Amino acid sequence: MIKPTCDDTILEKKRNLKNRYFSFTFKPFSLVKKCKPGHFVQLELPNTDIYFRRPFSIASVTSDGDIEIIFKIFGKGTALLAELAKGGTVNLLGPLGKSFTFPKKNEQTIIIAGGVGFPPLMYLAVEMIAKGYNPKSIHFFYGGRTTDDIIEKSRIKKLGVNFYPVTEDGSYGTKGLVTKPVEEFIQSSDSKMRIYSCGPTGMLKAADSLGLKYSVPGQLSLEAPMPCGVGICLGCVVEKNDGTHARVCCDGPIFEIGEIKL
Repeated sequence: MIKPTCDDTILEKKRNLKNRYFSFTFKPFSLVKKCKPGHFVQLELPNTDIYFRRPFSIASVTSDGDIEIIFKIFGKGTALLAELAKGGTVNLLGPLGKSFTFPKKNEQTIIIAGGVGFPPLMYLAVEMIAKGYNPKSIHFFYGGRTTDDIIEKSRIKKLGVNFYPVTEDGSYGTKGLVTKPVEEFIQSSDSKMRIYSCGPTGMLKAADSLGLKYSVPGQLSLEAPMPCGVGICLGCVVEKNDGTHARVCCDGPIFEIGEIKL
């Protein structure tokens, strides 16, 4: 585990991605070089009566101290965060949690992203390519209810990966649930594969089932309430399939396929 830091950072860039999605880039964050795909930060909401920090997956970092999060407004905390003006100060605690394990170079990488679960997976794809992985060995399946839930399309496409958008209403890409074309891909390939997924619990359960059904290893990034982010409050405990329990914030949020009872 990396020893985290608490930094006061400045909101350097704010982008409204539409449909209640936002991208915030903060600077400087002193431990950006320690950040890895799958890590998250705990953000203290400034000038509010909300006591607990909010966890956000890291979407990207730069060598000169920038750290980006992408979020959707779901409740009071994220609504207040969205109102933060450029130049505002926010305290970040991180990096926290465990990161993804990179695949072997001879494995086809299957990324299954759902809704706002895509940021850590985009970060994973970027870092894989930076480490010399062939972009065409990365298959990025991205699901949402409508086309408005498939954000940063051009950004993902620019990576050169195989991009498969899926929407439940058919307004963009393939119509249906994202795990259906994933299963079709697995069935049609005789290559070694590895799955990485982040998104709603139902989608994670389906991704987990696919991995077990076809003996494809991989990792899931879980989402859970994390009041403290460091394993003290026990607010994010989940049951494992071996009967024990784990804290998502520090034993995860990355878990192996078949490890957690979903």
